[in-house]
Amino acid sequence: MVVTTEAIVLHTLKYGEADLIAHCYTLSDGRKSYMLRRILKSKKGALKVSLFQPLTQLEIIANHKNKGTLESIREAKVVSPYKTLHTDVVKTAVVLFLSEVLKDAIQEEEANNSLYHYISSAFTFLDVMEDFANFHIYFLLNLTQYLGFYPDLDEGNALYFNLLEGVFQQKSTTNYCEKGAHVEVLKQFFGIKFEAMSQIKLNKTTRLEVLHLLIRYYQLHLHGFKKPKSLAILNQLFQ
Repeated sequence: MVVTTEAIVLHTLKYGEADLIAHCYTLSDGRKSYMLRRILKSKKGALKVSLFQPLTQLEIIANHKNKGTLESIREAKVVSPYKTLHTDVVKTAVVLFLSEVLKDAIQEEEANNSLYHYISSAFTFLDVMEDFANFHIYFLLNLTQYLGFYPDLDEGNALYFNLLEGVFQQKSTTNYCEKGAHVEVLKQFFGIKFEAMSQIKLNKTTRLEVLHLLIRYYQLHLHGFKKPKSLAILNQLFQ
């Protein structure tokens, strides 16, 4: 079946000397993986490597056989050009980190329009942001709404965050309960809009603690989710 759809590049992997495998999140079919033959060698081909940088937003014409094998792309073009995400060093680090998260977090080959538009609008907004030090925290927290494990805020004033159950509670009942400044800071990110995240002022230590809290939360709720390798780079950049 030939499909025309928007797609967000999650990750690419070199295959052999000339080919790439591109993992994309499509509006029409959820996650799809494509074999891009000869793209690393051919200068005259319809597809260019530059189109497949992490989190690039494309419109593609693709062949979808839907048999669990690698699909193919006939044509691709950028639909939401970025001005800063692939040129600003710090934003590029954020993009690499979050694309790695999305690569592991999204596995379903089925359409989810709300998730697609959340990712699309978030990175379009990041592209024009000047104060974006909290973006990755905000993005990860709100992504859990679409992945099915958004924390329950019925006891939002409680001291402990039970990571295993995804609830706040007054007492520690398991080794998965945490309290402290990083938990209190995390609460500030609930229910706010993109524009408000820069108003939360954090030092480097607390921001890292909140981030590691969220990574642990993902590991507990997503089977096979691993700590992103690019996390170390991100830790070094944000002061």
